[in-house]
Amino acid sequence: QVQLVESGGGLVQAGGSLRLSCATSGSTFSINAIDWYRQAPGNQRVWVARISISGRTNYADSVKGRFTISRDNAKNTVYLQMNSLKPEDTAVYYCKAESFPGDYWGQGTQVTVSS
Repeated sequence: QVQLVESGGGLVQAGGSLRLSCATSGSTFSINAIDWYRQAPGNQRVWVARISISGRTNYADSVKGRFTISRDNAKNTVYLQMNSLKPEDTAVYYCKAESFPGDYWGQGTQVTVSS
């Protein structure tokens, strides 16, 4: 099994920045990729960004150029650097580990962007 713990959320003004962390533990050797998702109130959870085991990154169009996903293998931690934040970025952010035999989710961290 893989355990994930998100942190770094908070309240920030529009235009500001936050860095989210996703600390992994357990069977981290089984992880193929880490994704960030977000879920705004009343909306479905949507995909935000991905970093694969090879280091390849992908982003949703809505965050491309503003968010950066990265990882520190020594710390088994994946980061989501969020710049130029907008009120529409307000959501609970979750990280997900794609692994064998299944996927694992963290508990989420709240990000609130005020206008």
